[in-house]
Amino acid sequence: MIRETSAASKIFDFILIILLVAISLLCILPIWYTLMVSLSQKSAAAAGIVSVWPIGFNLNSYMQIMKDAVFFNSFWVSIQRVVLGASLSFVVTVFMAYPLSKSTKEFRLRNVLMWILVFMMLFSGGLIPLYQTVKAYGLIDSVWVLVLSGGLPMFNVILVLNFFRNLPKELEESAFVDGAGPWYTLIKLIIPLSVPVLATVTLFSIVSHWNEFFSGLVFMTKPENYPLQTYIQQMVVQMDLTTINNDPEALKRLNELSNQTLNAAKIFIAMIPILVIYPFLQRFFVHGITLGSVKE
Repeated sequence: MIRETSAASKIFDFILIILLVAISLLCILPIWYTLMVSLSQKSAAAAGIVSVWPIGFNLNSYMQIMKDAVFFNSFWVSIQRVVLGASLSFVVTVFMAYPLSKSTKEFRLRNVLMWILVFMMLFSGGLIPLYQTVKAYGLIDSVWVLVLSGGLPMFNVILVLNFFRNLPKELEESAFVDGAGPWYTLIKLIIPLSVPVLATVTLFSIVSHWNEFFSGLVFMTKPENYPLQTYIQQMVVQMDLTTINNDPEALKRLNELSNQTLNAAKIFIAMIPILVIYPFLQRFFVHGITLGSVKE
């Protein structure tokens, strides 16, 4: 392959690099600004003069969060939700996508189920019937309502089944000739070959469960059962003034603390898990989504 090395090509490459760097900085800036606000003084945050560096650097907001049992309880609820929800979505997605990736000769009801799947993507039963169903099953104020309400991501199923359909048919045929059954073929052959798309949809599930707040708002009646994003969406800072007494240091920290800096600190901490997980799975995106796109 001969690379274009003309002056116009070099200028274009330079402009493209500058543009991509600028877009990257625009994406990073909100996260950086949130961090700087959380590290700034109360007065600077309230005045809106914090920019790329903290003003009156202090860690009082993070020290206050360390004492906030409700915040960490919500954090733990979200971790449970992500682990259980992503695991359930992975299993259900794979077990549903594999038979739907077959032809109608192998699975007669394939087209019927696909139409049902598409219909479910476009229409829902509504919030009130969903709430009544959840209540009838006794799942109100349970972490399982957060897990089961998003247990079948239809978009992910379509991505995975199309990825399965693009795998060489000869691989399955040779496995069947060697005596492998459908379960063995799926677990030992199909899943290992489908790591890109499975990693992609797993990340989709993790981000969806971590960022979703509305289910917690609707199905949780006790604040201690809120997932983290619902807690942040309902952000009400409660400072325990009874523990301060006449402690000069505590009074000083309270004077430097505000709802704005404390909320910024909580939002930044809530972003950390996704920021840690994303780089490890991001490399599968292009391959997983491209081969999992709809092809007829």
